[in-house]
Amino acid sequence: MVELPIVNEVPKTAKVRKPDWLRVKLPIGEDYKRVRRLVDEYKLNTICQSGNCPNMGECWGAGTATFMILGNVCTRSCSFCAVKTGRPPEYDEDEPRRVAEAIMLMQVKHAVITSVNRDELKDRGAEIWHQTVKLTKELSPTTTIETLIPDTKANWEALDRMISAGQEVVSHNMETVERLYRLVRPQAKYNRSLEQIKRTKAAGKRTKSGFMVGLGETKDEVMKILDDLIKHDCDVVTIGQYLQPTKMHLEVADFVHPDTFALYHEEGMKRGFSFVESGPLVRSSYHAERHL
Repeated sequence: MVELPIVNEVPKTAKVRKPDWLRVKLPIGEDYKRVRRLVDEYKLNTICQSGNCPNMGECWGAGTATFMILGNVCTRSCSFCAVKTGRPPEYDEDEPRRVAEAIMLMQVKHAVITSVNRDELKDRGAEIWHQTVKLTKELSPTTTIETLIPDTKANWEALDRMISAGQEVVSHNMETVERLYRLVRPQAKYNRSLEQIKRTKAAGKRTKSGFMVGLGETKDEVMKILDDLIKHDCDVVTIGQYLQPTKMHLEVADFVHPDTFALYHEEGMKRGFSFVESGPLVRSSYHAERHL
């Protein structure tokens, strides 16, 4: 019998390691435990958990969280986002009260509220948005509020209702450069999101947007989205590194160096933004209290 040679296995491709500048602190401390306890007690959703945010430990340790209303199932299927996609259940009409009470008990000076997309609702969830902000203002009159709102699909009446309850900052994220929209945000439109920001500013609100890098965009494309945001009356912009939440989502094209983030900060300020938050771990609600 001829003895066959042993064939070695093909070596597996080594997983690309995150660079040192993407290391985050583990969540610890009494403030972190207190926030988690309130979130669990009031049965609240947070984008910190649903979006696998790398800053959850830092923010919760400082006593703050970004609340996510209208459930935790989104009607969109964006290829970067860790939030569940599907047909959402009926929304909870008592949710505005629970969110407002939790914010009051946390005694936060600046609260951030966001939501999933609810495209199946005629008003896109605008009434729940309005009531959540209104009740929060009633229970915590000294708390400033930032609302990170979804794309209303050009339902401008819904937009007006969403932003009319007294919040100081209204944010709507562009998420990526124009060329990558069909890949990253297949159910959204670049120019429609810009129009939403412009209309929000016309309503007298401080406007804010954010986008990710590391998805394959070029520096020229980053400059263009900064130019487009300024032209559409955006006051504040946040720029952060895309991190793949699961194997089912888009892979990271590249890890952008902190020096490049510093360049984007400089270019943003040159263009006239009142505040630019640019860094590897920056997310749209990161250090949001500074953006007032």
